[in-house]
Order: sequence, then structure tokens, then C-alpha cells
Amino acid sequence: MNQRHGSPYDRGWADRYYGRPYTPHFFEGATYSSPEVTEGNMSPQQIKEYRQGWNDNQEDRKDWGMGDYAPQGLDM
Repeated sequence: MNQRHGSPYDRGWADRYYGRPYTPHFFEGATYSSPEVTEGNMSPQQIKEYRQGWNDNQEDRKDWGMGDYAPQGLDM
């Protein structure tokens, strides 16, 4: 499984870390500076990799300071 920065796996992991909603997507190259591919244009395998990144991040959450952490979110 490709875990490069911007990959489906990476984006799933990062979305959960930052408390963002479960929204499958990835970037063709560098995150935010290359074209974004959204769920409607992703293959079933790419969506599976996003979900795997999301589910692999069970406990690590962004600490926003003063004990405020990103919400847990649900496993998908």
C-alpha cells in the first residue's frame, strides 16, 4: 500500500488526526499543491486505502493546546 504524503492512506490518517470528517480523497502529487481526487473519481481500492489510514489512526490526535484534542471520530 502506498503511504506517501498525499496518498489515500495518508489523507485518511491525517483527516482523523486533525478531527476532519471521513471524506475519501487524495492528491495526485504533493498535498494541496497538486490536483485533488475526490471520492467520486476514486477506485474501490483507493477508497479502501483511505479507510485503512482512517482506521489505523486509533489514538493519535492533534493537540490544539490546553488539553483540547481533535475529536475521535468513528471507525468506518
